[in-house]
Amino acid sequence: MASKRQKEFLQDLKQVYRAVNKDAAEQALGELEVKWGEDYPIVIRSRRENWERHSAYFQYSEPIRRIIYTTNTVEGYHRQLRKVTKNKGGFPNDTALEKLVFLAYTRIRRKWTQPVQNWGQTAQQLAILFPDRFRILT
Repeated sequence: MASKRQKEFLQDLKQVYRAVNKDAAEQALGELEVKWGEDYPIVIRSRRENWERHSAYFQYSEPIRRIIYTTNTVEGYHRQLRKVTKNKGGFPNDTALEKLVFLAYTRIRRKWTQPVQNWGQTAQQLAILFPDRFRILT
């Protein structure tokens, strides 16, 4: 399938996980299945068979869900390194690659220090939900 269609599919799939609640997500999954079921039957079947696990994060508020699906640091780091290296045909030596990765790392690292949006409210919600595991430091 052309990458243009794959991007369109991924945008539609994101609508499932960006839904306001689990019911809306299930409806979006149904719409996704109608539109893409023939082209991506394995993906749709996987979502259906594992729906309870895939949709577990809908039990949390939207700010907490945003943290859950946006803070996988390792995946984000690898994705950004791939952006930098994918168009390079080859490297004359290991040092050239090391320099490129180091420069990318220094740029990526700056984003790690940015504060989480609405952290105060989110931290309070986490402290209520997980009193034994999350404490607000004063």
